[in-house]
Amino acid sequence: MAARPETTAQTLSWKVGGMDCASCATKIRGAVERLPGVSDVRLSVMSETLTLALDTGATTPEAIEKRVNGLGYTTAALANPASVRPEAKQDACGCGHDHGGHAHGHDHKHDHSGHSHAGHDHAPKGAKQPVAAKDHGHGLPGHVHEATPEGASWYQTGKGRLVIATGLFLGAAYAAGLIWPGIGHWAFILACVVGVTPVAKRAVAAACAGIPFTIEMLMTIAAIGALFIGAAEEAALVVFLFAVGEVLEGVAADRARASIRALGDLVPKTAIVEENGANRQVDAASLRIGQTVLVRPGDRIPADGEITDGTSGIDESPVTGESVPKTKGVGEPVYAGSVNREAALRVRVDKAAQDNTIARIIRLVEEAQEARAPTERFIDRFSRWYMPAIVGLAVLVALAPPLLLGAEWSVWIYRALALLLIGCPCALVISVPASIAAALSAGARQGLLMKGGVVIETAAKTGLVAFDKTGTLTQGRPRVTDIVALSGSEAEVLAFAAAVEHGSAHPLAEAVLERTRSESIAYKPAAEAAAIAGQGVTGKLDGRAVFVGAPRHAESRAPFDKRARVTAEELEAAGKTVAAVIVDGALAGFIALRDEPREDAATAIAELKAMGIRSTMLTGDNARTGAAIAAGLGMEHKAELMPDDKVAAIKAFSGETSVMMVGDGINDAPALAAASIGIAMGSGTDVALETADGAVLKSRVRDVAALIRLARAAMGNIRTNITIALGLKAVFLVTSVLGYTGLWVAILADTGATVIVTANALRLLRFDAGKVG
Repeated sequence: MAARPETTAQTLSWKVGGMDCASCATKIRGAVERLPGVSDVRLSVMSETLTLALDTGATTPEAIEKRVNGLGYTTAALANPASVRPEAKQDACGCGHDHGGHAHGHDHKHDHSGHSHAGHDHAPKGAKQPVAAKDHGHGLPGHVHEATPEGASWYQTGKGRLVIATGLFLGAAYAAGLIWPGIGHWAFILACVVGVTPVAKRAVAAACAGIPFTIEMLMTIAAIGALFIGAAEEAALVVFLFAVGEVLEGVAADRARASIRALGDLVPKTAIVEENGANRQVDAASLRIGQTVLVRPGDRIPADGEITDGTSGIDESPVTGESVPKTKGVGEPVYAGSVNREAALRVRVDKAAQDNTIARIIRLVEEAQEARAPTERFIDRFSRWYMPAIVGLAVLVALAPPLLLGAEWSVWIYRALALLLIGCPCALVISVPASIAAALSAGARQGLLMKGGVVIETAAKTGLVAFDKTGTLTQGRPRVTDIVALSGSEAEVLAFAAAVEHGSAHPLAEAVLERTRSESIAYKPAAEAAAIAGQGVTGKLDGRAVFVGAPRHAESRAPFDKRARVTAEELEAAGKTVAAVIVDGALAGFIALRDEPREDAATAIAELKAMGIRSTMLTGDNARTGAAIAAGLGMEHKAELMPDDKVAAIKAFSGETSVMMVGDGINDAPALAAASIGIAMGSGTDVALETADGAVLKSRVRDVAALIRLARAAMGNIRTNITIALGLKAVFLVTSVLGYTGLWVAILADTGATVIVTANALRLLRFDAGKVG
């Protein structure tokens, strides 16, 4: 027998029109996962995308499109699908990103360029897309599935046209009943059939795909059952109200997406490229790394890059939310979407369009939709047995009274149908993801990134926030305040320190090098420079061994006399960080530096305290410096901690309460990973955006309190939504069985509950997380 040819699993993506809620995504997932050769299915309601790995030898892409189209959604294949070998594995989170720890200590080189995005098709905005697949049998009025543009008005969508068509037929039926009473009944039947047919097709398609318990199936059974018992007018009205509810759901989902689309619109569509002394205008999405672009005053910067010529004020509010423009010059980074306020700049492109900061923010928010909250997962499991239970209860209500008590069949069938409609869990299912999506969108606009619902739930439970000191609570730009020479001159002490610190990106190293430059002190970079985690740096200069580090570690390398100890203690007592300079086993002197707290640090700690949250500072600095800064901010502290000590401290705190760790996303990677939730401070850096569970892009300490405030508001919103959804269900389930409410009231209550919880969730879009109280 011939060997089966080796096949490859292709990662394919589609734009799915009409996927407006979590139940839609669940339905699509369940349908396509049952097809052979399909794996790693990922859906994003926010971006309306379906991504999966497909063995094309088992199932064709056209079969995927047919299955999804059959459920009532549009499909448009996205360009540039990536191929992966069958044995290729995704990481635990299923997103293909490299989540390796970034445990950088006092390192001399930081390469953050390699961020894997395997398995994702992030086509550049503006890239040509294939035409949507043809409509498969949805030819009824109002249900023609051609693709509609993003942000289209409700009446331009398939669901909108169905509402219009159904409404017209319903109005015509009422008019016919008034003019020709004899045919009014048949006119309502026609209106019901027109409205329910596309819904029934979707219900049958879902049932054939192995998902029999859907809202479409309940709707179809209720409408047909009402026709059989002679309630044609109510059946037609129920179908119309159901269509209206679906449109309102779509409008609400589009409102949540609009804020994310607005971020994408900040990046200009065109750019001016300089090549061979000439300028030409190109599509910004086509810019390549290494190209030079001209940015005129008033223009938006078209790509992430580095200034190669010019100095100007840059308004970075679209990216960081910071309203004050920053003056930047040659060698400094700029972000796509920022506005050049003053003078012409030449910028070298460092990131492709799909990898610029705004694109990554959008992608992170979209992918966060896939990280479902524990509450959402519970409700999903709950709805799996809830739906069959409701169907079973409805059957019992329809059969038991007539068979056991001799009650009238039509009355109890009617009540059972009303029970089916009110039992639909739509409002309950959408209550959590709608709030999560709105909170994520509101946070992104305010520079607060949270990677999914589980992060929101965890942040809301935070009882203690542990802060790194340098670069988090403080400016991260220490200045040299004192140079004490114990042998030789101050210039020699500074030159020795600069020699081993040369090339380091550590803030303390930069301060030493800045002081060396300002005093025009010449030095030669040391050989064999290396960092010793948590202690300092070493190197060799003209054959002499040099060590620069904390006095407590330096004492093991050189003897300290009384004068040296007193000097170090006095400098540390003043809240300064002291670095001892050791040359060939002898203490050459001390360099004292001070890193001032951020302006809003004390306010942030006070806000957290008012919210009932403790704050502590974890630092590798000496105890005196740590105590001086912590006392000024009004918080607890732990000092002289090695990286593993910080992890141990976080674990100890975690035994008492939920702990949030806030750091720079690089040196604090182990502690960020050990905490219940890790938040990175950073203005859109690769590590800040992709390492931790969340990020505060404005680099403001107060935004930590704002993030927790937003998370708590989101969880309060979710609890309110669940209460509304379950409360209305409970009331109308009872009234339906007792006969107090009919079919149209049942569907109105169900639609109303969905609209109420969605509208309540959308309130979060206007939530100001920075407002206290």
